Amino acid sequence: MAVQEEICLSQGFALIGMITVGYLSITWGWSILCGFRAHFLSHWWKPNLRKYGTWAVVTGATDGIGKSYAEELARRGFDIVLISRSLEKLQRVAEGIEQKSGRKTKIIQADFTGDVGIYTPIEEGLKGLDIGILVNNVGMKYTDNSARFLDVPNVKQRVIEVINCNVLSVLQMTNIVLPDMLKKKKGLIINIASEAGTHPFPMVAVYSSTKAFVDYFSRSLQTEYCSQGITVQSVLPLLVSTNMTFGIKSNIFVKTSDSYVYDALNTVGVTTRTHGCLSHDLQHFFFHLFISDFTLRSNGIIFLVSRAIKTLMNMGTMKKD
Repeated sequence: MAVQEEICLSQGFALIGMITVGYLSITWGWSILCGFRAHFLSHWWKPNLRKYGTWAVVTGATDGIGKSYAEELARRGFDIVLISRSLEKLQRVAEGIEQKSGRKTKIIQADFTGDVGIYTPIEEGLKGLDIGILVNNVGMKYTDNSARFLDVPNVKQRVIEVINCNVLSVLQMTNIVLPDMLKKKKGLIINIASEAGTHPFPMVAVYSSTKAFVDYFSRSLQTEYCSQGITVQSVLPLLVSTNMTFGIKSNIFVKTSDSYVYDALNTVGVTTRTHGCLSHDLQHFFFHLFISDFTLRSNGIIFLVSRAIKTLMNMGTMKKD
């Protein structure tokens, strides 16, 4: 009897093992196939973005990823609406786009750290345009250095500014553009989230939380409106060489904004949630493989995040020198 029970027990464990291996093989295999399609095949079969409309609207369009989206979409045949705070930078980027691509541009000056009142002139400026793509890119850090929530000067005002810029802007711009997209039953909304929003990140808690919102909102909106011809893509970059990352030098892990955006746009129509490029997808995979929620809840992560940001700042300084 004991021998039979032992045999049954061993067979049960063997069955559980087979099911586990089968599940992991299927899920990992599917992930590899999706990654191959997104990051290799898409370079030869680029998505037909022009089907969405004539104009693309980009927020935070004068620097970094936003500027690269504006320039790349212009190269792919779109007229561009640039929305940002600095009029001088807007004029310079618009002039560059018109000279290089021959596409029309329109500039709207707006400070996204402001309240809902800033969206009335934006809505007026977008009236009558056949908007096919909205890129919600504008965003800001809580602080240049890593810091605990209360260790920031004028914390009450800073929190409002970050939420207005990182969260309210996504909601309000979507509210402005989405109704006309629904009327013509086609449109693409690209929301720039962050790897920092895929896990709780102490010492950058406010920024991390706002980017988690962007990701969850994007995924929910995609489910709500995909049947009506609307595509909503959540883009979660890791390190890209921009002002936000202190202009660190690009390498195998750190992409230039132009290279990153070129790859990310090629994933449209393939996936609605992407880290944008193969390098960042692999980094995300290994990060989540080795860094657990327990690790992110420990005091050690405070030291690691602080050291990482200081290293980035030093690398950016070295590049400038």
